[in-house]
Amino acid sequence: MDVNIQKVGVIGAGQMGNGIAHVSALAGYDVLLSDVSLDRCQAALATINGNMTRQVAKGNISEEDRKAALDRIKPTEKLEDLADVDIAIESAVENETVKRSIYAKLCPHLKPEAILGTNTSSISITRLAASTDRPERFIGVHFMNPVPVMELVELVRGIATEDETFDHCRKYVESVGKTVAVAEDFPAFMVNRILLPMINEAIYTLYEGVGSVEAIDTAMRLGANHPMGPLQLADFIGLDTCLSIMQVLYEGLADSKYRPCPLLVKYVEAGWLGRKTQRGFYDYRGEEPVPTR
Repeated sequence: MDVNIQKVGVIGAGQMGNGIAHVSALAGYDVLLSDVSLDRCQAALATINGNMTRQVAKGNISEEDRKAALDRIKPTEKLEDLADVDIAIESAVENETVKRSIYAKLCPHLKPEAILGTNTSSISITRLAASTDRPERFIGVHFMNPVPVMELVELVRGIATEDETFDHCRKYVESVGKTVAVAEDFPAFMVNRILLPMINEAIYTLYEGVGSVEAIDTAMRLGANHPMGPLQLADFIGLDTCLSIMQVLYEGLADSKYRPCPLLVKYVEAGWLGRKTQRGFYDYRGEEPVPTR
């Protein structure tokens, strides 16, 4: 079955989901943005509007572009409203049980030819696809954070993903101004398989007392020319997400080098998840971030 992607559904209105909706709407797609409550969708629309307003101020888009794009995004709390989308992209929390639950509720409402994509950053595409009614039309579409700024999207085929599904998704990704990197279906794919062990090692460096938060981040910014330190980056990603990806690597590849640092586990257990909770390796509750260790 062929499909011409014109209408995009995004499930999950958080940081990644609102970014996918943002770039899709700017590219001219009609977008249905879904979450468990309309309040979350409205908060996402406010974020999108703020981000687009900054793009207008920088001269990247026009005010007319902003207004037209916002008009293309429709919020909904009902998955059945996604019945006529050509591609649905799930962007929920990095938890396989949650994702499977969404697919079970969503798939009966999708038209047979619709593509189902997941923005998972680490979980097996083949395994997720097998839990749906359309493994041939299931694919990993891993946008980077923040979506409006980052240029890369990893496209990941499961064992059953058809060529037509891949080709349509490649065209969609390129149409929203992103560059495609094709990754095989291995735990954490490419970017996070390289990036997260580095972050985890930085946390071990802190845990073992080799350096302070500030010293480690300064060392990597100035010594390796990274735009931000690894601990600052972990806070930006979300420490719960970092832990989830390290657990996928550790369990999926059965190699002790991927063991999550106990300090990372402790921070997550404390609910110190980074910027989104105002505390992680830095405390963000004041005017300037302050290291917590």
